[in-house]
Amino acid sequence: MPSIELRTRQSLALTPRLQQSVRLLQLSSLEFQQELRTALDTNPFLEYDSSETEDVALATDATGEVAATGEVSDSGTIPGEHDPMSMDAPSADMPDTAMRDEPVSDYSNDVNDARESADSGDYATEFSGDSFSRNSNRQNGDSEGGDPAEWARSQPTLREQLHDALRLYRLDDRDRETARLVIEALDDDGYLRQELSDLAEVVTLDPQLTEEELLVSLRLVQSLDRPGLGARTLSECLALQLRAMSTDTPARDVALQIVEKHLERLARREQAELQKQVGCSADELRIACALIRKLDPKPGNCYGRTEDNYVVPDVIVRQVRNKWVVTINPAVQPRARIHRLYAELFAQSAGASRSPLAQQLQEARWLIRNAQQRFDTIQRVAECIVTHQKAFFQYGEIALKPMVLRDVADELGLHESTISRATGNKYMATPRGIFEFKHFFPRELGTESGGTCSAAAVRQLLKEMIAAENARDPLSDVTLAKMLADQGVLVARRTVAKYRHLMKVPPAELRRQL
Repeated sequence: MPSIELRTRQSLALTPRLQQSVRLLQLSSLEFQQELRTALDTNPFLEYDSSETEDVALATDATGEVAATGEVSDSGTIPGEHDPMSMDAPSADMPDTAMRDEPVSDYSNDVNDARESADSGDYATEFSGDSFSRNSNRQNGDSEGGDPAEWARSQPTLREQLHDALRLYRLDDRDRETARLVIEALDDDGYLRQELSDLAEVVTLDPQLTEEELLVSLRLVQSLDRPGLGARTLSECLALQLRAMSTDTPARDVALQIVEKHLERLARREQAELQKQVGCSADELRIACALIRKLDPKPGNCYGRTEDNYVVPDVIVRQVRNKWVVTINPAVQPRARIHRLYAELFAQSAGASRSPLAQQLQEARWLIRNAQQRFDTIQRVAECIVTHQKAFFQYGEIALKPMVLRDVADELGLHESTISRATGNKYMATPRGIFEFKHFFPRELGTESGGTCSAAAVRQLLKEMIAAENARDPLSDVTLAKMLADQGVLVARRTVAKYRHLMKVPPAELRRQL
């Protein structure tokens, strides 16, 4: 028989504001800037905050770094570069009258405001009568106010360099188009990975391209710039570089024979078999192998390329009077606030509480509060990390202590999942470089004395041992494990092999030099 039963039970539900707070915390700095930029474009109650903060002075130390008054240190200050894509730049579309009201929540940094006021300058004379002469001087580099981008060094890419070299040749339209096709088919390493038969079908010419024509164009491309470009295999790449050398180069012919026919034996270091197959003396083989090692297996890497993988540090760590201080990076602090004029007009309208705009106003307030909470949490976590890993900032990787997320969570009174979100995709700028927060949580390894050490310290020890080894008799993984045991660090051979692989260090047989 069907029946109705009433039961009482508890369940955990996340409110929309808490969901937004959790989502913002786990975003990287670039993702957070994009998220806030989208909110500023879609929510009418949010506006850019370009108001100037009072009582801020800038001081420039001897190294040219910019610091806020009252926090100038002898060892360094906050770097003064801005992220051009950050929300710190004032919007040209925003009227000045809309920003006279006091902001509901201001997250701007004093350093940013003072820098903007100092860099604003006087633009009233930009288009005055003498603007032509001043602009001409800027183009010639005679003016101190010239655009810094004009002085930026721009390295041409591989394809740009080859196209420029191709213009120096007198070719008909068909041959030039064929050579351009080959250049565009090269990858970033400078290799032609496609088959010539497949490449002939890419363009439609009358008559249709043949493999012989493409082969002729390929030979032309291979002679345009660095030897080795346009090769189809590693063997051909090395052979092109050897053929470009002078004929009187010692052991050139032996090296050419090795790279064309016995490259696999060379990789396996079968010296005796190589000497037998090539028919040369031991000295000639040694000189030939040394000559091959000087060749470039990826000649395309010598040219510029567009890099889109960059990080912006969330916090900056600097030393102030023998104390390590953590500050939020001003470049990642978007300056936004509630548009008070719109909020007041909306509050005075009839039926405001039932309007769809009421939800947008509430979301704007949540976003600003959660953004501030995000920065506060990241700074607290960073300060805790710096406190635990103080020895790292003084002595380097070898002084990194083992630490887990639970240590930070217990000290800050937060959940371990919150610490995981606060350390994921977050970066810290230190005097020793930029490191991800996760870098400061190495796993724990035991020692012979019963103590512990971090895996990062073990990797640093391995790096120092390998750097000091004899090139003719490199240290094997077993030997490295024994040397670590002599220093009291107990690790297995497979652990040494794993750490060596993570450091991208080849095994001993491949590190041996003749």
